[in-house]
Amino acid sequence: MPQREIAGTMIDFDDEGFMTDHTQWNEDIARALAREEGIEELTDRHMAVINFMRKEFEEKGAGPSIRRLTKESGVPTKELYQLFPKGPAKKAARIAGIKKPQGCV
Repeated sequence: MPQREIAGTMIDFDDEGFMTDHTQWNEDIARALAREEGIEELTDRHMAVINFMRKEFEEKGAGPSIRRLTKESGVPTKELYQLFPKGPAKKAARIAGIKKPQGCV
């Protein structure tokens, strides 16, 4: 289990780059992870998706599928792909500090 320093905090990651303990997450960590993913600034729309994913993870123990994400977060599919290019559910989960959503390759 790799560990690295993100935003001044030592964080544990799995082999695919997802945080293993979502309680270590904060918005500074999210901003740093977003920059690693090529997203220079997290807007309110980014945070709406991230907060929705975190809420779902905390309530259900897993992140939402891309289908549920677009239906229930209030962010349409096209915008989701603009906010988180090349794999929005996976990229948003990584930034949100949760495990990889089921169904993501």
